[in-house]
Amino acid sequence: MQIRFRPIPTALAQAWRNGAADAYGLAPEHVAASPGNGTPCRHCMDQVPEGEPYLIVAHRPFEGLNPYTESGPIFLCAAECAAGGPDFPAGFLRSEQYIVRGYSADERIVYGTGGVVPTGQIEARCRELFTRDEIAFIHIRSASNNCFHCRVERG
Repeated sequence: MQIRFRPIPTALAQAWRNGAADAYGLAPEHVAASPGNGTPCRHCMDQVPEGEPYLIVAHRPFEGLNPYTESGPIFLCAAECAAGGPDFPAGFLRSEQYIVRGYSADERIVYGTGGVVPTGQIEARCRELFTRDEIAFIHIRSASNNCFHCRVERG
């Protein structure tokens, strides 16, 4: 089974770079320079280059609103960058483990799908979840902070 790791949409990244409001109606925060490793851009799906500026925005990676449509902070290269994906983003997912969670077509958590998964097992876990018809997409999130990293879709 083919799976695709999807970054945030290019149009959204560009809008934030141009000063558009984030999920909370706030302007993006501009940070003068990245501190080095550990600043993962959700558009290029790689680390913001060391010493380069970046943005912090509140992001809600869902189309609609319901009690399950979480929002939270993400990082984004301040300079234009190419969209990442569709392959597993090894340079992006550098922590030892992440939360992997399945969602239904109506953007609700499918109970029993969420769990902390070692990074090396993420692809296998995603393929396993996609054997279930009720899983429409998967989110990869920080295991320590619950921040959205990327969306995974069938292939």
